[in-house]
Amino acid sequence: MSVLILNQEEVRDLLTMEACIEAVASAFASRASGAVHQPVRTVFPTPEGNALAMMPTYDVDLGSLGVKVITVFPGNHGTHRDAHQGVVLVFDSQHGSLEAIVDATAITAIRTAAASAVATRYLANEDAATVAILGAGTQALSHLEAMALVRRIQAARVWGIAPGEADRFVERCRGRYDFDVTAAGDARTAVVGAQIVCTTTPARTPILERDWLSPGVHINAIGACSAVTRELDTATVRSAEVYVDSMDAAFKEAGDIVIPIKEGAIADSHVRGELSQIVAGTIRGRSNRDSITLFKAVGQAFEDLASARAVVDLARRSAAGTSVPIGGRHFADT
Repeated sequence: MSVLILNQEEVRDLLTMEACIEAVASAFASRASGAVHQPVRTVFPTPEGNALAMMPTYDVDLGSLGVKVITVFPGNHGTHRDAHQGVVLVFDSQHGSLEAIVDATAITAIRTAAASAVATRYLANEDAATVAILGAGTQALSHLEAMALVRRIQAARVWGIAPGEADRFVERCRGRYDFDVTAAGDARTAVVGAQIVCTTTPARTPILERDWLSPGVHINAIGACSAVTRELDTATVRSAEVYVDSMDAAFKEAGDIVIPIKEGAIADSHVRGELSQIVAGTIRGRSNRDSITLFKAVGQAFEDLASARAVVDLARRSAAGTSVPIGGRHFADT
């Protein structure tokens, strides 16, 4: 059997943000229809505070099985190595054959922002034009690109945890957009007056406060993905209309939700539902113009599979990647 291998550069070249947004939106629709089957991911922590995570999924509509296997090394933040590294394995659902091995760093960078873009499309006010990005790394760059594709952004303000991060971010964005991208000296300055806020940091304690938020703001919170870490203060979560990428995962892995529940500040019912239900039209999104809406995501394997499937199909049409013979045939016949 021939297995296609796609590296980070090939994924980045093939999978545009526009294409990924549509692939992820379709995946959320498939989840709503019951075509997606997946457990909550398995995370194996190491004594040093790192982790190995395994994220299996099956999308009947795609005809594909997949698993993302990644390491999470928080100490890589600020270095030349990504904090999340690994691969997405794509299998066909007819014979179980391995079809492709796809770089997961690139997939994660693009599909995470694509999911936030889908949430913003459905939850942000139509005229939302000012975005605040908390965090100035890979996900911050991807999120700014994604937000500009689903809303007519007129200004962006960016704050980074490390000194100089935001300034470097602004320099990287120079000439990319037809709106101003500016560095904020602190998180509050970035957020006040913003109509969309994206939190993309490795913070363990809140970096976003309710008092900074304007009526009608939409928040995409994607940085914290464990039960003991969070980016949002309790007051923000309590005052927001909350939607998630997965109910099962949110109550197990999303500290932004788990911690306020443990504090007694909110009940489980405060989470209104999944983004997939909004996409499918089975539940309502934003209730009124002045509501604060929150999309809390911890990242789902069905998003990775949909994105990997899309890039594999693109690669086959353009003869990109490297094909390697790996397994597939009955061993006795080889």
